[in-house]
Amino acid sequence: MVQPNKAIVGANAFAHESGIHQDGVLKEPMTYEIMRPESVGAGKTHMVLGKHSGRNAFKKRLEEMGYHPNEAELDQAFERLKRLADQKKEIFEEDLETIITEEMDRPSETYKLIAIHVESGSDVTPTATVEMSIGEAVHKMVGKGDGPVDAAYRTIAAITQTKSRLLSYNVKGITGGTDALGEVSVSIEEEGKTAMGHGADTDIIIASARAYLNALNKLAARAARGGKAEPKVGLI
Repeated sequence: MVQPNKAIVGANAFAHESGIHQDGVLKEPMTYEIMRPESVGAGKTHMVLGKHSGRNAFKKRLEEMGYHPNEAELDQAFERLKRLADQKKEIFEEDLETIITEEMDRPSETYKLIAIHVESGSDVTPTATVEMSIGEAVHKMVGKGDGPVDAAYRTIAAITQTKSRLLSYNVKGITGGTDALGEVSVSIEEEGKTAMGHGADTDIIIASARAYLNALNKLAARAARGGKAEPKVGLI
């Protein structure tokens, strides 16, 4: 693993938390960056939201997430960001979702899981049967994959006709014992937009499906706020 403070290629090389630095980079990247992050495979500049962050960087991050609050909503949300930043070092997108949706109307869920059935084993091809609703319509589809989670995700993607890329998938036990409640966290990316999703259940496959749909719902909500077309649906 490369340490975060490694020059040029470390995770902190193109990350800015200071409000002055953030404002300068937003206006002209060369102000604080002597090279483009893409030149070394870093992807893009990362604005770290924390107690030293500025209002412009906060507004920019919200716009990237698809939120366009008015000045009053932005002021109130920024105040809450500062208070939260006193309690934790870095603010993540889930925190921003909570902050801004409490200042603005919370969008309804586009995708909802109704039922899921998965077959998997050493001598069978993993197969998932997913039934879910998209708006008022109910859709059901069967799909295969390299594993039970992959089969479920491929089937969900086929129903929703989304082309998101799974960036990370993490599982942890919330409680102890063989009947432990499992929590799944995923990060997905589609058309340059990223979203994190969370799901919990004693069945890890169900938790995985819920986490994936949670992330897809966030992307759909941002697309709707951006004035894009309604989400597509697959055939039954």
